Amino acid sequence: MAIPVKYKKYLDKSNFFNRDLSWVEFNRRVLDEALNPNLPLLDKVKFISIFCSNLDEFYMIRVAGLKEQVAEKIQTTSMDGLTPFEQLKRIEQKVKPLINTITSYWQEHILPELNNNSVFITKLEKLPENQKTVLSNYFKKEIFPILTPLAFDPGRPFPYISNLSLSLAVLIETPKGERHFARVKVPTILPRLLPINKILEKGGIPAEQLNGTHNYLWIEDFIESHLDQLFPRMKVIESHNFRLTRDTDIEIQEDEADDLLQIIQENIKQRKFGNVVRLEVEKSIPSYMLETLIENLEISKQDVHVIDGPLALSGIMSLYDLPFPNLKEKPFYPVLPKIFEQNPDIFSVIRERDILLHHPYDSFNPVIDFIKQASVDPDVLAIKQTLYRVGKNSPVVRSLIEAAERGKQVAVLVELKARFDEENNIYWAQELEKVGAHVVYGLVGLKTHGKMTLVVRREPEGVKRYVHLATGNYNASTAKLYSDMGLFTCNEDICEDVSEIFNFLTGYSKLSEFKKLYVAPINLRESIASHIQKEIENAKKGLEARIIIKVNSLVDPTLIGCLYAASNAGVKIQLVVRGICCLKPGVPGLSENITVISIVGRFLEHHRIFYFYNNGGEDLFLSSADIMQRNLEGRVELAFPVLDPEIKNHIRYKVLNVMLQDNIKARILNQDMTYSLLQPMNGDKPVCSQESFIDFALQAAGKKTLFN
Repeated sequence: MAIPVKYKKYLDKSNFFNRDLSWVEFNRRVLDEALNPNLPLLDKVKFISIFCSNLDEFYMIRVAGLKEQVAEKIQTTSMDGLTPFEQLKRIEQKVKPLINTITSYWQEHILPELNNNSVFITKLEKLPENQKTVLSNYFKKEIFPILTPLAFDPGRPFPYISNLSLSLAVLIETPKGERHFARVKVPTILPRLLPINKILEKGGIPAEQLNGTHNYLWIEDFIESHLDQLFPRMKVIESHNFRLTRDTDIEIQEDEADDLLQIIQENIKQRKFGNVVRLEVEKSIPSYMLETLIENLEISKQDVHVIDGPLALSGIMSLYDLPFPNLKEKPFYPVLPKIFEQNPDIFSVIRERDILLHHPYDSFNPVIDFIKQASVDPDVLAIKQTLYRVGKNSPVVRSLIEAAERGKQVAVLVELKARFDEENNIYWAQELEKVGAHVVYGLVGLKTHGKMTLVVRREPEGVKRYVHLATGNYNASTAKLYSDMGLFTCNEDICEDVSEIFNFLTGYSKLSEFKKLYVAPINLRESIASHIQKEIENAKKGLEARIIIKVNSLVDPTLIGCLYAASNAGVKIQLVVRGICCLKPGVPGLSENITVISIVGRFLEHHRIFYFYNNGGEDLFLSSADIMQRNLEGRVELAFPVLDPEIKNHIRYKVLNVMLQDNIKARILNQDMTYSLLQPMNGDKPVCSQESFIDFALQAAGKKTLFN
């Protein structure tokens, strides 16, 4: 869709924030949660780990892409007018201070707090002799056999170093006084933080000698303490930690592929050999050693991050498993809605009315049970489903396998191009094929990101269809961590649309219009723009006009331009954007009627909700799509209407309204791309939306609330 001519004035580069710099600001908000003095200690640890994991992926994909453009001398500017080189420069200017902040915070605040709670990350040399002996014996038996020192000299080329692997750069001296460089990889199969209590107890150290403490060693420090065993008869002069990040973005020439499965398997192997885009080194590394790495990894000094502390703090997530409930937020377990407790027959429940599930507050079990019941129900004739990220031990896929084994028609689109889940999805696709399910690997040039399940059932009055549509994946693990919504319905128009979409995905259907659903890349962008235009027209007539949109990312310039036009027409626009936001809010003459907030809390905000006042008609849609070009043009996405008035009111007033009132975890976007934490003012009641949703779910199930 081209933006209407009258709105093209809004596409000026000065009207947009840079996508990647906006992402850095999102990760800053994750860092802010780690720094939050009101957060329990182990939740701070969790957010430090998430911040570092996020940064790893950002460099593997986004920074890698920009570096590739620079290498190819591409000067095409971003929507805000920056060249790839300018973007890289600004990213580094923003990222490096954040790394320094989180490293010093770990050293100066988190470690002392851990110590105060009897958790110690120690060094081997600081332990008593009897403990050192036990641990050294453990090293020799359990760790030494899996280590491989790799020399670098004229006869042995510089060793291959895998993505995100931690290594020791070692300088050794031979008995003849010759000095050589060597590298020791820290195996990823070993825990980054080695818990040593059980090792010590097994080695004969009485538990009471440990005084109830929890003790760990950094695995790289443990290896470093025993380098003499790896280089016998050599003198270890010094050693230093380093870690590198490679370009892992797979580029698939789908139109040239005879077998998509095979080409993706080959590309996964190639991912290991992507160009180096970042080198992390500890501050103590000498210049000659750093120069050796830079030269042989074929990078520049600008690609180096010098860390004054441990590298890769993503590895500290294991500390969250410590048995200290007092150091974590109040535990919450997803609640099974009463309607499913009262009636175990999920099909009769859906026949009565549409049902909304709000995860992780509502349990994901009804979704699992929906597929499970369908797999064993003799009256079910067919099950069709899209799978994007399903997890390693998927009860959903196991039920689909059982359904196929029972002779039901099972058709599954498994999206093989789901980044970093390709191998897992290939495994499940092959398992489904083994039992005779019809498996489609996706469409050429498109990722199938829409989440839908269709069950066809024989009933006394004839064949009936049941549908589940969702904003999030069919993944039982992430359903406990991500906020998403799912809708069960047997609405005939919606079911017919879903059937047509499956025909489009598995066959050659070219349907371009649907009764109830909006589908990308066919009509989703145009449909959203049409709803925005209605609000503009109503505002011009002097009628109340309002838009509320909740998404993960807002990037698409066409729809941003439409929102600017709506703001200038007097439409009140409230946006809840968790991550990237390229729209500039509150700018006079451009967006003074637009506010943007971001909520970062214990659960990852993931659902997408579109609300249009429509002169009191109130149109509300849930969607799998963010407002990004990739979602609207390069993916199969769905937006589905909420037709049940009770569910619509619940989402509008008990979900969106509560988010807009959040003054604990919400941050408001300013005109300079910074965010300000909202706080209760003038006696306002503190509102944390995620805590409110927890209490809503508990209350609806007749259970005691946690927070109010």
